[in-house]
Amino acid sequence: MTNTATEINSSTGVSEVATPSVTNATTADTSATITFADFGLDSKIQKAVLEQGYTTPTPIQAKSIPHVLAGSDLMGAAQTGTGKTATFVLPIIQKILRHASNRASPAHHPIRALVLTPTRELAVQVAENAANYSKYTDLRATVVYGGVNMKEQVGILRNGVEILIATPGRLLDHIGSKVANLSQVEILVLDEADRMLDMGFLPDLQRIINLIPAQRQTLLFSATFSPEIKKLAQSYLRTPVIVEVARQNAAADTVKQVVHMVSSADKQRAIVDVLEARTRAGLSRQCIIFTNSRLGCAKLSRALERDGMKAGAIHGDKSQVERTLTLDAFKSGAIEALVATDVAARGLDIPDMPCVINHELPFNAEDFVHRIGRTGRAGSQGDAIALVDPSEKRLLDEIEKLMQRKLDVKPLPQGVSSSSCSHSGCASAKMSDPFFYNPYEPSAPSASASATTEAKSEEKKVGITPAKPAVGALLGGFKQK
Repeated sequence: MTNTATEINSSTGVSEVATPSVTNATTADTSATITFADFGLDSKIQKAVLEQGYTTPTPIQAKSIPHVLAGSDLMGAAQTGTGKTATFVLPIIQKILRHASNRASPAHHPIRALVLTPTRELAVQVAENAANYSKYTDLRATVVYGGVNMKEQVGILRNGVEILIATPGRLLDHIGSKVANLSQVEILVLDEADRMLDMGFLPDLQRIINLIPAQRQTLLFSATFSPEIKKLAQSYLRTPVIVEVARQNAAADTVKQVVHMVSSADKQRAIVDVLEARTRAGLSRQCIIFTNSRLGCAKLSRALERDGMKAGAIHGDKSQVERTLTLDAFKSGAIEALVATDVAARGLDIPDMPCVINHELPFNAEDFVHRIGRTGRAGSQGDAIALVDPSEKRLLDEIEKLMQRKLDVKPLPQGVSSSSCSHSGCASAKMSDPFFYNPYEPSAPSASASATTEAKSEEKKVGITPAKPAVGALLGGFKQK
């Protein structure tokens, strides 16, 4: 493999040969001037895209899709929630469409594209994306992951699929059982590659990649590019185009971040007060609350339920069926507060998620970026609130160093005891301050917001089940108004 790469020059927009390091190599934002139709996608794909209500690509899509269609290897870096999944799914469908066949024989449906993801949740999201946008073609797509019985997956693989989304461990299980053959793979995607390395998948990746033809197109996507990721790219990618649409390790500009200094003993009460304050301001109570441990996740969920909140938990000790049911309940509104470990920090895509709360700061600063990336997705606005005990100051300092910015420290909701802290700005977080942090500072709930709140209250009174929100936004584009 060669050590050179093509970067997109930020001032000229011209591709240049460079070493495969990631710099802030962004082009002018062209996403507002082009549409998905401008990519030359087949009419069947365009029909599926339009059916989802999308016309305008996000920056990562606008800058990457033409290179993928042209056959280039690519390293894509963008903050979470910017549509990286569709950046590779759409061109994959276009490129292998020539192989589409309506014949039933599995021999006519070999695996042409392989997408590897670190978690079950992300694999499912990618698979939904692939299914949505290949629905009018004869291409077959499926997903395989651990934690569930292999029997159903085996049956699907034996019938043949062109697009396979998989977690590394389960894919190796199917390879060992002789039901997954990678000898005709043309396109390989490593999605959230940094997370796969963090989870120790490198040996599995090596085994899988050794079974794929050397003459292939390889795409690597990640929200962050560490030295290890760059080394991985040097091994597996050929003269990759590097597209980076945002500063490394940055949260989306649509995410408003705030820190509340609070002792660990008071954090549970603080969450309740924060959500009650949001309700008073006419904002949604729906939120994802991140914890560091499975035990802590389960305990906090039960405690919030005792406080009268509709809460649920998702963590590694839950079976896939339990996790799926909990996520469905959260998406439907039956659960307001989803308490989760970092199993939900990546791959969980819920449209218009209004708020993320860090009950505890993660031990890895990069995980903080991924956690808060669950809100403010696809151009919508969101709030990321961190509850920080003084003992977590070192973790906060590391997060601020990674993000190259100081996070705003705001007063706690009334009724929660503040903690002393030497961190810059903590002194201003006085419990006596009557002005609780209010995202976007609305002077008062708008008439429409008040009407919506009243309508929801009326629905509850008469027992109406709220309509399930669209689980779309997997494409990551901007919906039509």
